[in-house]
Amino acid sequence: MIETISKINSGINGFIWGVPAMIALMGVGIYLSIRLKFMQIINFAYIMKTTVGRIFKKRNVADGALSPFQAATTALAATVGTGNIAGVAGAISIGGPGSVFWMWISAILGMCTKFTEVTLAVYFRKKNKNGELVGGPMYYISNGLPKKWVFLAYTFATFGVLTVFGTGNATQVNTITAAVNVALEGYGIVKSGGSQTINLIIGIIVTILVGLVLLGGIKRIGTVTEKLVPFMALFYVVLALGVVFLNINRVPEVFGSIIYGAFNPRAVTGGVIGSFFISMKKGVSRGIFSNEAGLGTGPIAHASADTGKPVKQGFFGVFEVFADTIVICTLTALVILCSGVNIPFGLPAGAELTISGFIKTYGHGVSLFTAVAMCSFAFSTIIGWGLYGARCIEFLFSEKVIKPFMVVYSLMAIVGATMDLGLLWDISDTFNGLMAIPNLIAVFLLTNVVIKLKNEYFEGEGKEK
Repeated sequence: MIETISKINSGINGFIWGVPAMIALMGVGIYLSIRLKFMQIINFAYIMKTTVGRIFKKRNVADGALSPFQAATTALAATVGTGNIAGVAGAISIGGPGSVFWMWISAILGMCTKFTEVTLAVYFRKKNKNGELVGGPMYYISNGLPKKWVFLAYTFATFGVLTVFGTGNATQVNTITAAVNVALEGYGIVKSGGSQTINLIIGIIVTILVGLVLLGGIKRIGTVTEKLVPFMALFYVVLALGVVFLNINRVPEVFGSIIYGAFNPRAVTGGVIGSFFISMKKGVSRGIFSNEAGLGTGPIAHASADTGKPVKQGFFGVFEVFADTIVICTLTALVILCSGVNIPFGLPAGAELTISGFIKTYGHGVSLFTAVAMCSFAFSTIIGWGLYGARCIEFLFSEKVIKPFMVVYSLMAIVGATMDLGLLWDISDTFNGLMAIPNLIAVFLLTNVVIKLKNEYFEGEGKEK
């Protein structure tokens, strides 16, 4: 039975994350970029000034809402995860260094897609009975499109609930236990393969921490993410930049291999990877999987922002993709490529390849710091996806199911820490990709709304004189 389910899921997953889906995601990104006049490039300096430039600006926030920055960090908490460490390593090992180039391309286009999603989420959101601002694809579909399309809203929300327990929680906790066991193994505290007792303890601790954060409501989620996300991002960036600076002589060669390998991977990988289509597919798919542009998840968090300007919050969507893929994913790639660690081209690789890059540069003592980074990334993802799941199940039923969902979701951490999650990971990955279908249809159909909002913003009150 399990084998049959695995085969069926494998076939669906191959299509969802295969060439057709990549064409759809990239195609929508190109379409939106053209319709919005490549605003993510032309207005990039202004967008950074409006987002990063105002991070520390104090402001009062209404009850049931987050500050624009808290909304962005909550979305970043979910997107900046283990995929930034393991996903990039997998892309390089299967697609060669050139996959990083295609990751950049997907990010540039994804900035416009995420801008559109976030703008729509804020524009079509509503207040629930608890007085909280709620939004996302299910709301801009049901409130922005004719009634004949409402089934897409329920489809998205259903896939969202089915995804969160695996992608958002169990698999992330599994990564935490692996990171902790590797670190403890390096100090001789546990034997090779880890300890089930330690895994159970980790699962219980994560369950308690996740429950404390999520059951505290939207305000507590925002308070935690606005502190955790900048800390973990800065911590990882400093570690990664250290690897780059200590191997600075290799940087020109590495960037050369990224650009050249994007179109001629065989020449860079010694003939192991012979098609640039593989390089492109791996780079694009890992980039999208990392920054989630087009999947519709991030806008759920952004919809909670206490702002009256949908376009201004949309700029945070651009910043989110930039920080996730252009900054953090690129640094992960440089850690692997600059350190000179042996890359098993043609074979799947994960976080262990990235960790090897750190260890080769700093020595085995760094395993403790990489474990802290991976635990922070994974925990932040659990928090972000907890909010996504709560909003999806609330849309399907009512506000009354939120707290019971939070309890069950928190307890899922124990399952993730103590069980083999091979099939669960694969099925969750499939549902994650399926979320993109109703979202992309809605984004495409509502493009004119975003164009109107964007033009009004820049023509009127938006741009400061």
